[in-house]
Amino acid sequence: MELLQLQYFVEVARLEHVTEAARSLHVTQSSLSKTIQRLEEDLGVPLFDRIGRKLRLNHFGSRFLHRAERALFELEQGKQELSDLSSPEHGTLELAVSTASTLPPILKAFRKKRPDIHFHVQMLAMQDMVTLLQRGEVDYCLSSPPVQGDGIVCQIVFNDPILIAVPAGHRLASRSSVSLEELRDEWFVGVKRGYGTRDLVDSICEAAGFTPNYVYEGDEPARLSALVEAEVGIAFMPSTARFSRDKIAYLRAENHDLVREIALMWHESRYLSRAALDFREVVIAHFEQQPGNSKFVE
Repeated sequence: MELLQLQYFVEVARLEHVTEAARSLHVTQSSLSKTIQRLEEDLGVPLFDRIGRKLRLNHFGSRFLHRAERALFELEQGKQELSDLSSPEHGTLELAVSTASTLPPILKAFRKKRPDIHFHVQMLAMQDMVTLLQRGEVDYCLSSPPVQGDGIVCQIVFNDPILIAVPAGHRLASRSSVSLEELRDEWFVGVKRGYGTRDLVDSICEAAGFTPNYVYEGDEPARLSALVEAEVGIAFMPSTARFSRDKIAYLRAENHDLVREIALMWHESRYLSRAALDFREVVIAHFEQQPGNSKFVE
């Protein structure tokens, strides 16, 4: 059994499609198919049910996938550990986030502390982020809501109040708070379902007796402020995403615990480099300095 066979198998198993897997691996379909066939011959069992070019993991393949992913994961961790030991001042930090509003000052502080460390950040919906986290393919996830699961270490770093952002000329702009029931006829702008804050506020609004009427649903949370300012709709906005704009007013929700938990998460089996440990310190220090840090959770 060869390492290349395991790598090819895992990619085909995840995509369950020869053409897409070959494209992802930058190899020919025939080469990929022959490699998978040799692996099956070595193991003595078929790993896939074949329907044209579409493959489906069978019982044997599903059981073997877990082992193959674990073997590749451990080899990658060993590689990262040796790289960290030989060159601790260099390397790349892999990050996935579902809450990006808090990230710019954190990355700025980290770059100042570790200027030679590169970082790669992916803004993802919750399910995609969880997949990378469970596979141990990222050093950290910064997310709201937190994720629980086997092998996942979760540290709540901040309890972030969610505010209602309205344009300056709105009927509610002069108030400091509003009940959710008063918002039932409003137009809303927000991110799509699957983002933690969206799912949280939707569930709270439904408990209050209405479903928000979204006239805009997007993938870029940072765009919501501009849409509110343009009077396209109002928005539920985490306090950490609040901008000091004269044309937007921010109101508290009355009689509802409208707060999101921000969590830093990592896989317990992933090797954390010295740079990764420094990044965690930067994250914790950042949230300790936030207004309302009495809600900070160690």
